[in-house]
Formats: sequence, structure tokens, C-alpha cells
Amino acid sequence: MATSSPVRHAWRALIGLLAIVAVLFGVNALGVHVFQKSSWIPELALDLQGGTQIILGAETPDGTDPTSDQLDQAVTIIRQRIDASGVGEASVTTEGGRNIVVQIPGEADEETRQRIEASAQLQLRAVIYASGEVTGTFVGDDGTETPYPTPEPTLNSTPTASPTSGSDPAWITDALYAKFLAYDCADASNDPASEPADEPLITCEADGTAKYILGPVELDGSAISDATSGLNSQNNQWAVNIVFDSEGTDAFTAISQRLYGLTSPQNQFAFVLDGNVLSAPSMNAIITDGKPQITGSFSQTTAQTLADQLKYGALPLSFSVQSSDTISATLGSQQLQIGLIAGLIGLALVAVYSLLVYRALGSVIIASLAVMGVLTYLLLCILGWRMGFRLSLAGVAGLIVTIGFTADSFIVYFERIRDELRDGKSITGAVEDGWGRAKRTIYISKSINILAAVVLYILADATVKGFAFTLGLTTAIDVLIFILFTHPVMQLLARTRFFGSGHPLSGLDPNALGAVYRGRAEFRAPVVARPGRTSRSRGEAVRRQTIAERKAAEAAASDAGTRDTKEAGN
Repeated sequence: MATSSPVRHAWRALIGLLAIVAVLFGVNALGVHVFQKSSWIPELALDLQGGTQIILGAETPDGTDPTSDQLDQAVTIIRQRIDASGVGEASVTTEGGRNIVVQIPGEADEETRQRIEASAQLQLRAVIYASGEVTGTFVGDDGTETPYPTPEPTLNSTPTASPTSGSDPAWITDALYAKFLAYDCADASNDPASEPADEPLITCEADGTAKYILGPVELDGSAISDATSGLNSQNNQWAVNIVFDSEGTDAFTAISQRLYGLTSPQNQFAFVLDGNVLSAPSMNAIITDGKPQITGSFSQTTAQTLADQLKYGALPLSFSVQSSDTISATLGSQQLQIGLIAGLIGLALVAVYSLLVYRALGSVIIASLAVMGVLTYLLLCILGWRMGFRLSLAGVAGLIVTIGFTADSFIVYFERIRDELRDGKSITGAVEDGWGRAKRTIYISKSINILAAVVLYILADATVKGFAFTLGLTTAIDVLIFILFTHPVMQLLARTRFFGSGHPLSGLDPNALGAVYRGRAEFRAPVVARPGRTSRSRGEAVRRQTIAERKAAEAAASDAGTRDTKEAGN
């Protein structure tokens, strides 16, 4: 006899789940044994693992205290540096009006320390060669451009003379060009910020969309006295307005005269912050007043962001290390132990409740939670390797809260199955119809949970993001477990003798659930229970009958009494 379709679907789902678990094991094994960047223990955040605290003192060239805007911009730059190094769950805050406090989980290596302690310097370099699109256009402060022909770009990879300017192709040697071709913008080991200022630089756009060979530094950020965003009066589009100081005006005048009329990309001039190109607009005018304007596909937000980067990145803040200490995780470890104990107690209570209320059916709940725990653990290990995710105390709280949400889903599903049994359906039919009705409720509930987690992750403070992330992750895993494990297991169990026959200990006993009629109108004779259980079974049945069932039974009895009265009268 051929296997029924629900059984085939159940086995396919279970095999698919097994394949997912195997793939996750394999991916993390590669991270552990091949790339040696992962482990079989999730990475812990600062509050659980401890780490390094570095306090930096911000200093300006004239010795005055930096403004709050300067400090905020410095915090943003340092956080970007840390994120680029792959360190997750780091904390960067200001303290006392001139200090910046950096807290990193674990031991900070020397490369990370250098990234943190380096000054936020803005460099202006000419573009010699590029692969990518022009990110904007330099025009005069009145928004006008001077037209000129743009012949096809050329590359002199084998120079025959010494370079004469910052945009001279003679800077490019065969070795430098080969390095450019092999340069990977996504490789975190590349550190263009540490390259010499008097030599060409290979780097990328901050978003990795373009790759450049830049000439030596011709101006630094100290030459920019102001940068703002606003609407271009000529085309009503957003633009960035720059104001150079007197020395910067003279230097930029000479640069614009040299770059104007060159072929692309050698007519571009790049703003470089921490080694990455913020923008590399082409020079479409000779600008002599020191007030260039950058136009392009800017929105109000992107124009303001670039203006802030040029304005505050231009300030040559230097940082001196005030202190560098190791942070203990004693308090966090104690809280973690308390949290884990609370989680284990919660799991134990859910297991006991499941076995008491659903009897043998409760084993499905326990098994589903176990499979969910395995998937969650593997994903946390992989995310620590691939995304730098670190499990914080708030994240542990998110995992514990999910236990309750998952138990709610089981209750919805199993009670739907029991409702179908009360309607007189077979156990196999009750499992299929119960799933069809319960999954809509489960999907809606889980969608709301995930939406709440996403909103919380976007809007909440950094200390709460771990809670939101683990809550959303485990909720998505919960839905996957229901589809690929819980329902398929129920489909198979419903066809076994123990569950399929409605054994009293299975949790699917129609008699104990009050299934006193078949379908919607066809009643059946009550089953005579054993003497010791008669009153208990009857009481359980009465308690579990719905209002509709009781009314239907009363109406049927009333109709029978009326017929008996009429027959007696006749």
C-alpha cells in the first residue's frame, strides 16, 4: 500500500530540517577548523565576558576644549572604525566634555587599538585611476559649470617619467596597478588609513561601490573652514557647499586649474576620511574663490551627512590615551548565572505543565524546544563569526522570554486539535484540520512579535538591541520548527496505535475531551467507563463541552420529549 500524502510530506519536512541542521553544523565547523574564526561557544558581549576599556582625551590644535558636535562626530568615526574591524557589541560614549570612553569585549589587539587611537584626519587627494562611477561634480558657488570635451580615459601603467603632480598617471607603476587589481574592498585586513601621505593610495568608496588609485595628499581637512548642505538655486537639487580658508583657497584654485579639462577619472578630486573615500566629484569648473559646491544625486539626508563629515572630519582632533584597563565581568557573570537558572526553571515548568495537561503529547513540546535550542545555539555561533554578534545579558533575556511565546503557540495548536476531536473527527483528521486553523493564528502572532522586535532594534538604545535581536531570531526559528518539526511529528504520531486510538495517556482521548457527538448533529451513545472512573470521566466531559454542544444536547432532548408527549396524546 502506498504511503499516504501527509506521511510523505511529514518525512520530507523532517529530512529538510535535518539537512538544515547539518548545513549549520558544517558552516560553523568550517569557521572553527578551516578559517579559525569561529568557535562552538557563542561570543559573549562586554557585560558577560569583560573586556578592554580605553579612555581617550580629545585635543584641538589650539588647546581649547572640543565642542559637543566635534565629540559626537569623533564618536561616530571611532564606532565606524571598530565596526570595520569586526568587533561587535562595543560601546563608544563621551565623558566629561572632552573624553571618549571605548569599551570592547575581550582583549583588544594592537591593530584595533591603533584604529581607535588614530586622529580623525580628513585628506584631499587627486584621483589617478578608478573603477566605478563619478560620485558628484565640483561647480562654482553659483551652481554653474564650464563645459569641456570628455575624451575616453587612458591609463599609463608603465610610466616613462617622474610624476609632476598628484593626478599624474606616472605615479602608477606595473606593481601598483597589479596591487590595485588584486585589492579587495571587503577585506577587513586592508588598512588604507595607515598609508603614507606622500605616496599614492589604493582605497575604496566607504560603501565599496568604487575602487581608486589616489595621488599623494594635497590638502588636509584643516583647510576647510566650513561645510553646509542646501538646495542649489539653479536646479533646486540638494548640494554640499564648502568654504576653504585663505591657504586652502589658493591651493584649491591651483588644483581646479590643473584638474579642469583632464579626462575622467583624472579630473576627480577625492575627500578621504580614515582611508576611505567619502566623495570623489569631478572638477567641472575652475574655482578661484575657495567656495566650491558639490552637486550630484543627493537627498537632504545624504547631503547633510557628507557636509557633517567634511566639517567635523576636517577638524584635526587628536586623541591621547588617558587610561587602558581590563573590565571585569564578575557582575555580569553572576547575572548570567541567575538568568540561566531562571531559564532552566522556566523550561522545567513548561515541561511539567505540558506533561500534566497534555500527557504523552507533552513530549512533542519538549522535543520541539530541544530542536529549537540546537538551531538557536548554532546560529548564535555562526553569527558571532560572520556578523560579529555577541550575546549580551539583554540577549539572554530575549532567549528566556521566547520560551513563553513558544509555549503559547503549542497551546494554540493542540487546543485546535482537541476542538476538532470534540467535533467527532478522527485523530488524523483532527491533526490536519487543527493545523489548518491554528497556523493562521500562529503566523499572525509571530509576525507581530517579529515586527515589534524589528522596531525595538531600530529605535532602542544599544543596550536593548541584543534583546530585540534574539527575540526576533528565536521567533523566526519558532515558526520554522512548527512547520518542519512539530506538525510533521504530529502527522506521524496520529497514525501510531497509541496516539491514533486515543489512549487515555496520549492526551488525545475523545472521551476525556467530551466528544459526545459525531459531526454537528449525529449523536452517539455514551461509552460506559470503568466503575472507578465513571464520575471523573463524566465530569471532565461536562467541563470540556462548549456552550454550543450543551445547547445542542438540550435541544435534542427537548425535541425527543415533545415527540414522546405527542405520541402519548395520540
